Amino acid sequence: MASHKTPLTRQTSAPATGQSSTSSRTRTGSAQQEQLSEKKRALNEVFGLLKLSYHNQFNAAFPDTETLHHAKRLWLESLDAFTPEEIVAGAKRAIKQSEYLPTVHKMLTLCAAGENGLPEPRAAYREACNAPSPKASHNWSHPAVYHAGREANWFFLANNAESVAYPVFAEHYRKICARVLEGEQLAPPQQEKLEQNPGKPLSKAENAKKLAELRAELEL
Repeated sequence: MASHKTPLTRQTSAPATGQSSTSSRTRTGSAQQEQLSEKKRALNEVFGLLKLSYHNQFNAAFPDTETLHHAKRLWLESLDAFTPEEIVAGAKRAIKQSEYLPTVHKMLTLCAAGENGLPEPRAAYREACNAPSPKASHNWSHPAVYHAGREANWFFLANNAESVAYPVFAEHYRKICARVLEGEQLAPPQQEKLEQNPGKPLSKAENAKKLAELRAELEL
């Protein structure tokens, strides 16, 4: 009978390790699945909020169930770096700050606003326009606002209506925000040399030419 006990002992010791490894993998898989489920619930909440706030725009953007499901999958992948709380907070910022249904690009900026301090584009535009000179000495909410204003051209922003200047600023700001979200550290504001005749206003024809040049640069 003793000869039968030794094999039994070896057989019972091996599965114990395997069970422990399997249990660990199961716990890890369960945690990942729970995180995914939380993000899906957050996105369902986000799309519910957006539908209530942008009813007509929402229905035009997502006219059927299939389109809506595709959109949710895209948003889930694109916003994967953010927590469920950050995603919901981003949607709430969009509702408070914009009359238009946010795109994925806009949501990336809005979700990151809490962590990176990036203001909403319209708020950034107004800060850029209202900042006193010298611009480099202003206490900017984020360096991205300063760089977007400089790229858009301070004189251009100061001498054109919001309907004309904002789209130019917003495009520069969007590109700079994308770089920030990818990890780029922006250089601090630097005092620029004064332009000759800084107070001389542009003529209507010169203004139109300047606007055309800026738009052409953005399309490159």
